[in-house]
Amino acid sequence: MFRSGQFVAEQFGDLRDSQVQPNGVDLTFDAVFEQTEPGRIEQGDKVVGERNELDATDGVYHLEPGGYVVRYGEQIQIPAGHVGFLYPRSSLLRNSCMLDTAVWDAGYKGRGEGLLEVYHDIELERGARIAQLVLSKANHSERYDGSYQNENM
Repeated sequence: MFRSGQFVAEQFGDLRDSQVQPNGVDLTFDAVFEQTEPGRIEQGDKVVGERNELDATDGVYHLEPGGYVVRYGEQIQIPAGHVGFLYPRSSLLRNSCMLDTAVWDAGYKGRGEGLLEVYHDIELERGARIAQLVLSKANHSERYDGSYQNENM
């Protein structure tokens, strides 16, 4: 069962009222990166490729078609007994962009990242709402304690 937007909002610190939705919380982004070196995913480990933070003109990113990593502006903490799912806001989709995300396990804490696929030139203002986080009740025997714990904090 998915939790209410008010419940999700209670897992955060400061949010703007406009971020709280009936079924989740809108996340903003605070930085855009372009990967410059290859990464590697192995059976027992991984290496994230080097990347550069892009410059924003007066807080606005001018993005051409391609793949970018975005860092969310909010610090997330997924509570015990829950799992987090992040979906793109429809405004991205309607502007030929897609946000690829992963499951956020119970116990995850940090300022996550997602893959922004841009299919047509777009301007994104830092702090704009780009995704919605929803929480669902979940059974689990452990809590997340992986290498991304406390990322970007």
